[in-house]
Amino acid sequence: MLNIDAVRTHFPSLASGATFFDNPGGTQVAQEVIERMQRYFLHSNANHGGAFRTSQASDAVVWEAREAVAAFLNAARPEEIIFGQNMTSLTLHISRSIARLLEPGDELVVTRLDHDANIAPWLLIAEDRGCQVRWVDFHPEDCTLDMQALEEAISPRTKLVAIGYASNAVGTINDVHRAAQLAHSVGALCFVDAVQYAPHKSIDVQALNCDLLACSAYKFFGPHTGILYGKYDLLERLTAYKVRPAGNHTPDKFETGTQSYESIAGVLGAMEYFAWLGKTYGTTEGAQNESRQQTLRAGMGVLEEYEHSLSLSLLQGLQSVPGLRVWGITDADRMAERVPTFSFTLPGWKPDAVAERLAREEIYVWSGNFYALAALERLGLEEQGGIVRVGLAHYNTHAEIERLINILHNL
Repeated sequence: MLNIDAVRTHFPSLASGATFFDNPGGTQVAQEVIERMQRYFLHSNANHGGAFRTSQASDAVVWEAREAVAAFLNAARPEEIIFGQNMTSLTLHISRSIARLLEPGDELVVTRLDHDANIAPWLLIAEDRGCQVRWVDFHPEDCTLDMQALEEAISPRTKLVAIGYASNAVGTINDVHRAAQLAHSVGALCFVDAVQYAPHKSIDVQALNCDLLACSAYKFFGPHTGILYGKYDLLERLTAYKVRPAGNHTPDKFETGTQSYESIAGVLGAMEYFAWLGKTYGTTEGAQNESRQQTLRAGMGVLEEYEHSLSLSLLQGLQSVPGLRVWGITDADRMAERVPTFSFTLPGWKPDAVAERLAREEIYVWSGNFYALAALERLGLEEQGGIVRVGLAHYNTHAEIERLINILHNL
């Protein structure tokens, strides 16, 4: 069982006394991340590929981080992991390479439940290449993706299916394994936005059989760095937009220019934090020889179990507030179908006003559309100022939830 007091000691910013429910927009940073980045600046701050000690030390840290993330996602090899500024930049970057495979009349499939970072890049290359975009709707009553509509949207002309693993607006988890199967049935690629899923549950890219998957380390207790996974053969086949001296093979060809190596070191720190969780709370006696991947998955397992209890407490509390509407899945028996991101509207209150009122009590939440523009438009909420979003992380407590609910009752 997770010891929440011990967990919270790994997050120095929690000592401020603020309640951080803004986690879907970016989590607080683990001490292991801070130490890794500090160590990088002190002992290995250099550019890539030099013959001298600090450059070699920098390259070694980056490679270890690549290995750790490959284990985190169960990639087949470290070369399938690409680092960049953020998920949005990486998606825009790789979309240019994918565009070279497209012909006029080809079709791209996107969903109205996605963050715009997994919509806009595909709209742009469709416009550039004369392709058609097929939109997949979701069910407004529980904000779950219409899987029948997804199946109907995919045709022999489909070249790419873009889908989110979990909604950043309403928390819904999508069946990306099925989406990949449907895409591959017509020879199309499947691109998965896992930004909101990665902080809460284990990812196995080989089991999903997706072609590409993106996430962001700052959503799982690390620095502002993006991560892109791609099947090795696909990445090798794609033409990268890069400077000429850059390497011609993955991942080098997609990491053209100087990377934020200190941030990549911080990503390794995030992996080390997950490993600490796994070793401390997720392993059984005599399991000291577990692999890095097993330890990471054990850490995610205990994290997920604790967040499930938080989700039930938050849902029950929100549903007790007169007039408040939670958008998305609200059946307590279906919590496994969502991540612990809960959005609501409160009659008589603009979402921004609720967020400002909570901020005065040092409770931090987001309001608006969170770049899930298509979803909020579909729900008819964009013109009303969007929604209020409360996103849980495993360092939150039941006491914090109780305080939030008491204030909402007062409102």
